[in-house]
Amino acid sequence: MSKGTFSVTTPIYYVNAAPHLGTAYTTVAADTVCRYQRMNGYDVAMVTGMDEHGQKVADTAEGKGMSPQAWCDSMEPAFREAWDLLDIRYTDFVRTTEPRQARTVQKFWTDLYEKGWLYKGSYEGWYCVHEETYYAENDLEKNEDGEYVCPDCKRPVQLMSSGEENWFFKLSEFQEPLLKFYDEHPDFILPTTRRNEIVTFVKGGLKDLSISRSTFDWGVPLPFDEGHVAYVWADALLAYATGIGYADPDRADEFAARWPYKYHFVGKDITRFHCVIWPAMLMAAGMPIPEHIFGHGFLLTKGEKMSKSKGNGVMPSDLVNIFGVDAYRYYFMSDVQFGHDGNISMERMVQVYNADLANTWGNLCSRVFNMTKKYFARQVPAAKPDAAANPLKPIADGLYAKFDACMENVDFTGAAAAVQELAGAVNHYVEDSAPWNLAKDEAKADELAAVIYNALESIRIIALFMAPLMPNTSAEVFRRLGLGDIDEIVDIESAAAWGQLPAGNPVEIGDPLFPRLDVDAINLD
Repeated sequence: MSKGTFSVTTPIYYVNAAPHLGTAYTTVAADTVCRYQRMNGYDVAMVTGMDEHGQKVADTAEGKGMSPQAWCDSMEPAFREAWDLLDIRYTDFVRTTEPRQARTVQKFWTDLYEKGWLYKGSYEGWYCVHEETYYAENDLEKNEDGEYVCPDCKRPVQLMSSGEENWFFKLSEFQEPLLKFYDEHPDFILPTTRRNEIVTFVKGGLKDLSISRSTFDWGVPLPFDEGHVAYVWADALLAYATGIGYADPDRADEFAARWPYKYHFVGKDITRFHCVIWPAMLMAAGMPIPEHIFGHGFLLTKGEKMSKSKGNGVMPSDLVNIFGVDAYRYYFMSDVQFGHDGNISMERMVQVYNADLANTWGNLCSRVFNMTKKYFARQVPAAKPDAAANPLKPIADGLYAKFDACMENVDFTGAAAAVQELAGAVNHYVEDSAPWNLAKDEAKADELAAVIYNALESIRIIALFMAPLMPNTSAEVFRRLGLGDIDEIVDIESAAAWGQLPAGNPVEIGDPLFPRLDVDAINLD
């Protein structure tokens, strides 16, 4: 029986260029949580997609000599292929140019219009097209030419003073309700550093938000005022609702069961939209607010944020070609503490790969499988429980609680470390038990069987908990142990109970799971 619903989103990604390591980082994190919670008995939904409207997209398309729609259509394969490459299992992929998204946007903003949360007015202020954001003059910086530039992307901003009339959302009225909500839900914004930033920002005062544009038409038309289209953030945030059935009569039960989301995973640069504007919109609509918004850090190379616009972003496929998809996923989840900026390098990736995967997990499987072949004709031995000391069972018995707590706190590094603790213990156990010596003495046949069984059973349990991080490797380990489809596990706590590896199961050797790598032999050029 399902424990209930568990729903997660990534951001709805801009289509200005193909996914890079930063967008992949968020998406792999969401997928890792979702894979675990499926194994943990939840009915999981994961929503991702493409943010296709707004001035920035229109400008990008024009620069490519294409219509906005043609440009967006050309980018869809890049995103879907990237997520397929990384074994991302999303349940819905929302494009903001889809008719269903238009229905969501129009229904939501019409509701707020009818409830009196919108008014028409003109706006004068500094606008950054790249960030799709207005800034107060005292928030801006100046470049070496004395021009005002965006404090986030450092590009020149435009003074929007045409007198254009827009529809405004009464965001300023939500300052105190938001602060009260943050106080009552201290884990709404994660990690704590992000929460402190947002609380400080909101205490500084909120201005009403322009939610429409009339100077261009690349957006969802607002039904209550012809000629106005929804501002890009007033559109994109609502894709989260579209992804689980909002405004779709055929999915009304699904929406009721899944709203609100458990987690939104976003980069720290867009937390204001998700932690201020989004909950205020939902308060105005009378809708529950998502449980957690996690603003993770940036991936840095030589201290700089990896970004498509700077041209220093290595593509996920470049690294997958070197490490394989599972090792790629493992590195970014285990070595980069989620929530903090992470300095990444090829040298560090190879170091983690060789230490954790080649030398520990992969080597463990190779050694124990080969000894099973040598001493037990490739079959799991029948072991008498008391034939040998078993220091592994207590570690294995405590693994679910440790791993589950880490995943609940979105601590991927801690989760990986908990599994590696057992893997390391098994390697030491094999060394200390010395099966090669036990095999020389027929009187110790029961002890030998127990040692090999304990090692194989530990490998089975490690594979279970590695599966959210490295799904293909765990599926392969299960196959080599003569077990069923690991994807069918829906109660990992029960599945991880000690002693479930059947005696007599055939054990297959196979190629090394993670051949060692030499960093000097790797060339990305």
